[in-house]
Amino acid sequence: MSGMYWVLTTLAVAKKLDTVQRDQFLDFIDECWDSSSGGYSACPGHDPHILYTLSAVQIAATLDAIERLPSDDIVRYVRSLQNPDGSFAGDRWGEVDTRFSFCAVATLALLGRLHLDDNDNDTDNSIDLESAVRFVLSCQNFDGGFGSRPNAESHAGLIYCCVGFLSVVRRLASIDGDTLAWWLSERQLPSGGLNGRPEKLPDVCYSWWVISSLTMLGRQRWIDSDRLKAYILASQDVETGGFSDRPGDLPDPFHTVFGVAALSLLGEPGLLQVSPTFCMPQQVIDRLGVTSQILS
Repeated sequence: MSGMYWVLTTLAVAKKLDTVQRDQFLDFIDECWDSSSGGYSACPGHDPHILYTLSAVQIAATLDAIERLPSDDIVRYVRSLQNPDGSFAGDRWGEVDTRFSFCAVATLALLGRLHLDDNDNDTDNSIDLESAVRFVLSCQNFDGGFGSRPNAESHAGLIYCCVGFLSVVRRLASIDGDTLAWWLSERQLPSGGLNGRPEKLPDVCYSWWVISSLTMLGRQRWIDSDRLKAYILASQDVETGGFSDRPGDLPDPFHTVFGVAALSLLGEPGLLQVSPTFCMPQQVIDRLGVTSQILS
């Protein structure tokens, strides 16, 4: 399911959505729905998971078919995964991770089931939003970054999930943006690429996790965009057109979507504008009437 989201989003941002067979994607989503829980699985016959549930909703939204989804059942599934401390499990087996907090609110927002009033309170009551916010904020570390759980190591991918969560629920002012943006800007290496943690190699996927987070925080200029763009483009396979994790490696759909999405945020010509919060074409988000907080 996530692989289909990566491919579809890449084509949408590259303005090639007309090259796909729409019904193939939507029929696959239908085959992956678990009627007993209301969630979606990675592929037919597998257990449902909140990661793939979000991917299914993103695919349907991109294809302008959100009305085809069983929204009430999906909301029921998301609600069933929230724990008393506000965290979310990924599935019925109980693993907790801040990725799942983002998946929960992003899914609800795209379905039009996360309604915030002028005081940023949830009027739909699909989940316990206040406890969900408290859990995510408890995962911020002394260095400004966020981990998968309280006291877990700061990681750029999880920072995107936590900042994205706070963007969706309009609580970005709750964090120390300068300290977090400093940590993120320190991820840029002499090659121009970005890593996910100190002392790690650069990787094209972190181009997205870092630049999207900085964009939501209104601090995109804290890194050298030209050098980052050059690194991403150097990781493209000139024969296949795909992107790899770093120059010289084999391309794959995962690094391709996040390379293309990062290039969109960096202003690369010929690409649709991407939402830094949802990693989807901004025009899809606008069509749905979904709002999120982006600091200026």
